Order: sequence, then C-alpha cells, then structure tokens
Amino acid sequence: MLDIKEYIMCVVWHCHFSELKMNVNKKKLIGVALLCLCILCLCVVIGVLVSFSKSNIGVGQKKYVSWASKVIIDPQKLYPVVSVVDGDTIKTIIDGHSITVRLLGINTPEVVDPRKSVECFGPEASAETKTLLTGKSVILALNPNYEKVDIYGRLLAYAWLDDLFVNEYLVKEGYAYEYTFNEKNPYQYQSEFKADELVAKKESKGLWGKCSQTAVSK
Repeated sequence: MLDIKEYIMCVVWHCHFSELKMNVNKKKLIGVALLCLCILCLCVVIGVLVSFSKSNIGVGQKKYVSWASKVIIDPQKLYPVVSVVDGDTIKTIIDGHSITVRLLGINTPEVVDPRKSVECFGPEASAETKTLLTGKSVILALNPNYEKVDIYGRLLAYAWLDDLFVNEYLVKEGYAYEYTFNEKNPYQYQSEFKADELVAKKESKGLWGKCSQTAVSK
C-alpha cells in the first residue's frame, strides 16, 4: 500500500499530467483554429484575385455591353463621333460614356479584325467613313423590335449626318454591302439596302468594281 506521502505525490503528478495534457490539447486546438483561419484568408484572397482577373478580361467591352444596353437614344439629339473604328463601326459619347456603335444592316470589308487579314476595299471603306464622320455629330436611331446590342456589346443603330442616311449611303456607293444577321427577324430598312446593293453591283461601284465576288464575304 502507498503511504500518505506517496499518495499525495501520485495525486500531484496526476494533476500535473492532466494539466499538461490539457495544455497540449489547447495548443492543438489553437493551432487547428489558426490553420483554418489561414486557409479561409487564402481562399478569400484567391477569390478576390479570380474575380478581379475576370472583371478585367475585356474590361472595355464589358462596359460597352452594360452601358450600351442601358443608354436611351434620343432621335432628336446629336451625338459626337469621337473616333471611327472602321467602315461600319464608330465610337460616340452617349450619356457621358464612350459607346461603340455598329452601323446596322451593313457590313464593310475588314481592316481591324485580328482574326482576319485586311480585306479587299476595306481601307477605302474605312477611309470614307473617317472622312465622312470624324469630328462630326450624328443622329442615332435604334431598330424597332430588334436587338439593341450585338454579341460584342456594340450598340446597333442607324446614323444620320444632317440629311444623309449614313448606313444607306455606304451601301449605295459600294463601300458596304447589305448585311442581315437574322433572316427570321429582318431589320427595318432591309428591303431598301438590298435594292441599293443591287444597283451598286450593276454599276460596279466601290468594292463591286474592285473586288471579286468571292472576296465579298457576307
């Protein structure tokens, strides 16, 4: 049997061991908690970085999508042309935002598309639109019951420079050809533009006199 002294020593040692074990468990719990906190912080940082990177992929384009879909076009108002991208695309200021406008119902040969080489009569068409609209202001109009923006976020619109209907002028003079994106949903001036194209072809105007038919890709 243990004497009193030994018994007391055993009790003291047991208490000390229990306290030591408890301290170890507390340290483990604190360590696990800190590890979880670090992992959580890391996840938050990664999430923020991913979100930031996604928001900066095509930032300008995303802004065009958002703004172009929300702007209200006043058919009585003049909108300044800040730049001409190519023959059928311009940039204007609408409601304080720089909006890319794709001239509706027409297509001009490509000059700036990185996926394509410069197409026949593209430089001439681009130069004509630049001469016509650079530094000018235009009246814009949307097509009734038609898409407001295209898949690239560009506002789809008709443009007038004073009394000149720009979209139609470019087709009439052979700088552009008629372009229908959705045959099931024809745009307002489709029949007029198709007729203008036939006349331009017959008279070999612009691209119709300079480019082969295979070079004109609709």
